[in-house]
Amino acid sequence: MQELPVEEMEVEVVIDGETAGARLDAVLAKAHDLLSRSRIKDLILEGAVTIGGKTVDEPNYRVKAGETIVLVAPPPEDSAPKPEAIPLDVLYEDQYLIVVDKPAGMVVHPAPGSPGGTLVNALLHHCGDSLPGINGVKRPGIVHRLDKDTSGVMVVAKTERAMRKLAAQFADHGRTGPLHRAYIAYAWGFTQTATGTVDAPLGRDQHNRLKQAVRRDGREAITHYAVEARFGEEGWDVTRLRCELETGRTHQIRVHMTHIGHPLVADPVYAPGFATKINRLPQEAQEAIRALGRQALHAAELGFEHPATGEEMMFESPLPADLQALDDALAPYDRSLPGRG
Repeated sequence: MQELPVEEMEVEVVIDGETAGARLDAVLAKAHDLLSRSRIKDLILEGAVTIGGKTVDEPNYRVKAGETIVLVAPPPEDSAPKPEAIPLDVLYEDQYLIVVDKPAGMVVHPAPGSPGGTLVNALLHHCGDSLPGINGVKRPGIVHRLDKDTSGVMVVAKTERAMRKLAAQFADHGRTGPLHRAYIAYAWGFTQTATGTVDAPLGRDQHNRLKQAVRRDGREAITHYAVEARFGEEGWDVTRLRCELETGRTHQIRVHMTHIGHPLVADPVYAPGFATKINRLPQEAQEAIRALGRQALHAAELGFEHPATGEEMMFESPLPADLQALDDALAPYDRSLPGRG
């Protein structure tokens, strides 16, 4: 197979009667032999394919006669990531897997714009020869991801068998197994109910490829939330929420909470219109929010079935220092305390 050109590649396919009904990823793989089907699938999920000018991010979409499909592939990434001596907060490790507490600001795997300093680079150094090749060169051992600026618990596979078993649990979304994912989030405003569920499909935002959006043609996405504390005084209110994922879509909690009118505090992508609201808070809380520099979201709990022993495992991560500082600054204004509204 010849090498990809350095510049961006564009592939255009017009669907005829013979091709109609085929899967989108299969059509594109057949149309251009420079890209593998798995790479094309990733590009589709990343929003790099349009049909009639609209983004389509479902690899299994069935194409229709007369449609014009355009795939814009970014320049290829560098070769396999290199090991880097980056400290890791290891919560658990054995010969099959490793569980880490990812700090905010760390990208999970190399990508354009973040070629190094990632969790993968740190894992390659920590795990040595046990990791390369599992789940491909670019994302060795990566079963699930957290956004760059979301902190918290992640599990990484160290063997092919562990990779398959863990991936199956995440693909099943815990419906038939013990997979459990809980996050702590700080959101603007008070939710109408103490508990609730947001069931709204998500897909690539058609106007901004860096964002996700609620779309009728999106992928199933379900978030359950429960209020842990309500903070506020006249002019401002913030809620601390525990969010449990039934599915795990990109930016799911961030988009779902925005969708119901309660975007996450300090979220630069989904809550830019709330930036001025910070000025209404007490000074200490203002300083804590400005110091965050990221959405107020933390992956606090992760539970799964061990891929080799079958044991149900549960890991917890306490609030990192920046979110704890925010919580401490808000605590005096807890509306659930006796004597408060």
